Amino acid sequence: MVISPASAPADTAGSFNPASCIAQRALEIDASGIRKVFDLAAKLKDPINLSIGQPDFDVPDPIKERAIEAIRAGKNRYTPTQGIAELIDPIRRDVCQSTDWRDPGVLVLSGTSAGIMLAMFATLNPGDEVIFLDPYFVMYKHLPRMVGAVPVPVNSYPDFRLHPERIEAAITPRTKMLILCSPNNPTGIALTPAELQAAADIAKKHHLLVLSDEIYDAFCYQKHHSIAPLLPEQCIMLKGYSKTYAMTGWRLGYAAGPKPIIEQMTKLQQYTFVCAPSPSQYAALELLHQGSVDMSAHIDHYRRKRDRIVAGLADRFVINHPDGAFYAFPKVPGNLTATEFVNRAVADNVLVIPGSVFSNYDTHFRLSYAASDQTIERGIAALNKLADKMTG
Repeated sequence: MVISPASAPADTAGSFNPASCIAQRALEIDASGIRKVFDLAAKLKDPINLSIGQPDFDVPDPIKERAIEAIRAGKNRYTPTQGIAELIDPIRRDVCQSTDWRDPGVLVLSGTSAGIMLAMFATLNPGDEVIFLDPYFVMYKHLPRMVGAVPVPVNSYPDFRLHPERIEAAITPRTKMLILCSPNNPTGIALTPAELQAAADIAKKHHLLVLSDEIYDAFCYQKHHSIAPLLPEQCIMLKGYSKTYAMTGWRLGYAAGPKPIIEQMTKLQQYTFVCAPSPSQYAALELLHQGSVDMSAHIDHYRRKRDRIVAGLADRFVINHPDGAFYAFPKVPGNLTATEFVNRAVADNVLVIPGSVFSNYDTHFRLSYAASDQTIERGIAALNKLADKMTG
């Protein structure tokens, strides 16, 4: 079809204006505050970087070798949209064993972030409401808007726990989805069995679909609990390999849940991501060999990092005690907003993320202890020094 000059977007001078082509849905989404800090990090000399949400260790060698073998063997083409059968079948068996689900649908994803997007595109209509706890992972606020749905953050301050009465108060006739992330990004809080049961009861009462984001399940410093066994017919469980095995750039995860929903997500993946990266899928087969890739030493190391960062900042900051992942969410001392505090921290060569990136409130900041022990020690010293300046 030929577009006539009369129908083409134009500025006041009559020439083409690319900015006039931008959709409202794009304009309503801010650039990620995390990415802004990443860009800033590239400009600083030897920054104390406590902003990055990815492990500081590398992908284990057995996984690398399996990927190299796959590439050399020509496993570089499209796979079936849902994923290769060699990976799908054991994932399904593992899901059935861990949840007692009978016959879930399974979809291999280009990272769990793709799963969040596909789940929303498959289930949400314009005007539907999506509930999640505040603080939240940044996508939970913005992706519903892309499909015309309404994000509804529910305040979990000051303890970052799930308060059932607050969720109940937020539910309206338009509420369709509840998102849970445990362990949580940015707080590191993991939900207890009692909290999960309360959430499941609410979901059953109000017929809500639950999206359970469990990307940090292995990085849990206690037994990990999932809501999935409590909701076999109304839960989409998202898991992945990015955080556990430092495969953040390999883009690999999976969704499991009711077949009718997973089938729609699979159809939508066909028209968006097409399939998860082929070499990554074949590399993940290495993880199916029991004990071939043991991450327990890394997880124990991160538990010690967590203990050090909490103990090191506790005298000057109100700081939570994370149960998992590799984040803490301290409160800013004094009267500054988190954004003002982070600006001062950056001036002192310390990179952390203001809480407003993850929250409707600007009182806390996220720090990641997915960093070397030396960086953590430098960060503790610099943040304490900054706190002394503010309160002294």
